Amino acid sequence: MRDHGVSRGVALRAFAILQKEGIAAPVPGGRWRVVRPGRDLHRRPLVERLSDVITDDHLVVGAAFPGTTELSSRFAVSRPTVSKALDKLEAAGLLSEARQGKQRTVRALPKRTEAPES
Repeated sequence: MRDHGVSRGVALRAFAILQKEGIAAPVPGGRWRVVRPGRDLHRRPLVERLSDVITDDHLVVGAAFPGTTELSSRFAVSRPTVSKALDKLEAAGLLSEARQGKQRTVRALPKRTEAPES
């Protein structure tokens, strides 16, 4: 707003139009993200999407978990972002401790809660 000399209201109206046209989408924290064609906008936290890797890749307890470089490419996020999410999965007890030169392994399978059908 400061760079372009417009008020907050004008900026919000512009983003509302961009959102209606599918060009921009709101993200947590009152910010906006450009929606690129062919890429879906992930609304679930990275930690949840990483825990899905265990079930999606049919990993069992003791299996090697993909590394940060592979996961950062797979989810189109930076390696430090992946590392923080992996630390949360480690704290939750799903993955083994990270050590230099040693690949993480699956320690437990994520519990899934299914919504009751109506």
